Amino acid sequence: MAYNPSSRSCSYDSFCFLFITFVLPFFFLTKAQAASHCRTSCGTIPINYPFGIDDGCGSPYYRHMLLCSDSGILELRTPSGRYQVRSISYSDPHMIVTDPFMWKCKDGHHFRATRAFSLDTSTHLTLSSQNDYLFFNCSEEKVIVEPKPIFCERFPDRCDSTCDSASYLCRHLPGCGAALGGRSCCSYFPKATESLRLMLKYCASYTSIYWRINGANTPDDHVPEYGIRVDFDIPVTPDCLQCQDMKKGGGRCGFDTQSQNFLCLCNQRSNVTTYCNGMLVSKPFHPTISKPNVINQKLFWFCFTDHSSSSHSKAGIIAGEALKFHLWFQNFLGIFQTLY
Repeated sequence: MAYNPSSRSCSYDSFCFLFITFVLPFFFLTKAQAASHCRTSCGTIPINYPFGIDDGCGSPYYRHMLLCSDSGILELRTPSGRYQVRSISYSDPHMIVTDPFMWKCKDGHHFRATRAFSLDTSTHLTLSSQNDYLFFNCSEEKVIVEPKPIFCERFPDRCDSTCDSASYLCRHLPGCGAALGGRSCCSYFPKATESLRLMLKYCASYTSIYWRINGANTPDDHVPEYGIRVDFDIPVTPDCLQCQDMKKGGGRCGFDTQSQNFLCLCNQRSNVTTYCNGMLVSKPFHPTISKPNVINQKLFWFCFTDHSSSSHSKAGIIAGEALKFHLWFQNFLGIFQTLY
């Protein structure tokens, strides 16, 4: 019996129709909504410009750097790993992060394996000069461990590479002054990640202490605490200032996830290129406007175009339907790769 190429499987066509009518628009809607929604906090930590934990929010300079877990824990992603963010200050732009591999008071003289904390030097994040790094049980054959003031007077050319054994913090560890039990300690600020790695190669462990400003910004109000202070820049542009202006609607600064061009994100979920009120030169932002057209064409072409030959045997019909389903499934996977 000859196979009629114009006859098609009812269930096959119905599935294509239902998929295009109900399922595909859901994916586009979900993606469009996600792009225009910017969470303003993670746990108790406020998320303001230039940061964003949702793609398209904040400045593209900090894209994908912050992650917020389901339990409300904020993390910073760096080349050396992911680290919990304890706080963020926008008035004095910096964040405090914790490294679980660093030495803590409860470790005492037990030193566990650690790894060097590092930042991507191509980003707008920098290690603050307010950090002090303390290294423990360093090999004095490989590391210059000396009281820095005296040593620097005698050998000024080697001063920068000295790990200071006379450090105030070594003698006054925050919260546990005698925790090391007489073990050696010295202070050194590595100017590059490679310097830190070399120090850890010849030292048992290390920790970071930053100076927190407690009240007025005077020397007496600086309190040492464990953690890593990471400074950041806040890119200021006329577009962003205009977008944030409450008189013009008080939008949030963001960007197109594909072109990374500036966008003003408004409460009405309408994304524009200028500001929320007035919108004289506004342009709606549809992050998936170009992709659905191509995807829909592919899907409609596949669902409603017959790819079979003019005649088949019964076995050929079954094989042809299996091949069509295989092709449809491959196209379906391609759609998801294009979307996500």
